[in-house]
Amino acid sequence: MLQEGYEKWSPKRGKCLAMSDTVDTSTTTDVKLMHYTRFSGCGAKLGPGLLEKALCGLEQPAYPELLADFSGSEDAGVFKLTDDTALVQTVDFFPPIVDDPFLFGRIAAANALSDVYAMGGKPLTALALVCFPVKKLELDVLKTMMAGGLDALIEAGCALVGGHSVEDPEPKLGYAVTGLVRPDEVWRNNTLVPGLALILTKPIGTGLINMAVRAEMASERAKSAAEASMATLNAKAAQILKGFHVAACTDVTGFGLAGHAAEMASGTTCGLSLNFDAIPLLPDVAEYAAMGLVPDGARRNRDGRGQALRGAENFSPEEIDILFDPQTSGGLLAALPQAEASAALDALQAAGVMAAIVGHSGGAPGTVELGRGAARR
Repeated sequence: MLQEGYEKWSPKRGKCLAMSDTVDTSTTTDVKLMHYTRFSGCGAKLGPGLLEKALCGLEQPAYPELLADFSGSEDAGVFKLTDDTALVQTVDFFPPIVDDPFLFGRIAAANALSDVYAMGGKPLTALALVCFPVKKLELDVLKTMMAGGLDALIEAGCALVGGHSVEDPEPKLGYAVTGLVRPDEVWRNNTLVPGLALILTKPIGTGLINMAVRAEMASERAKSAAEASMATLNAKAAQILKGFHVAACTDVTGFGLAGHAAEMASGTTCGLSLNFDAIPLLPDVAEYAAMGLVPDGARRNRDGRGQALRGAENFSPEEIDILFDPQTSGGLLAALPQAEASAALDALQAAGVMAAIVGHSGGAPGTVELGRGAARR
């Protein structure tokens, strides 16, 4: 199913949906963007422990209209304009996670848009952030990157209004995205209560597959599935989930599933439990973890959030690496009442979203309990 979805925007067709008459991507298909970078995608993020140290002690005035800011580890900031309208603002950029410039652009935009969806918002406008090695790569490569990003933005109904660029030895691309949400309909990441089911809307493993690609050991099925997953917007999943009572939500990106789960469990009335056997994995991920093809970001995530795990001693080091694998343009992790979980899952899967129920809320606040059990659809 993912592979079929990927075909509709594949750069191998020589065009993109948004700019089919103006951009010829065939001139850039031989470019190997990852050869110019040390890290890839969200795996380039600073570890959560380092970020906490950097932000510790930073304070700002208590603006009454500010509903969410950097102090709560939220996916985006929220600023109330009226009783009916609030701005959702986020920014995200990173070095290439794939070699193809068009696909890289689309993934960069999908990843940036995801934070707005994770807050329950609708993307409105975007500003591009570009770092580009003008002495190493042709400008056609940059044009193709931007075409891929615009393709995703147009699909989201999000207007590109401008941006900023700098010369840099490594290519990087991302977007500052502004969206809208009703103040009383904001989804937060750490508002868990007992008795909720956890639904994950994409398989995990993009970091491990990227390492296998860099080592020229990845299978074509793993590479294609990862590309398709990262290029897919979370718009459809968010829209479907809006039909249910979402109590908390985040998107799974650079800190890995376990790292973002730990953030959801922090500062709440309870923790959460993850059923490892129910977590959907991209093809061959377990094999790559066993081979030691683990990104440095997984280690940083484990160092920063590993103390929240309970029951980790019952899992192999490779399984823990999978849980902390940094994801690029990952899925939503949403908590909603158990009574609504099956209906929500049915609606997501009927729409082609590769969702699964991966756990539930409960247990000691600030903890993530790891367990095993029968996989849930």
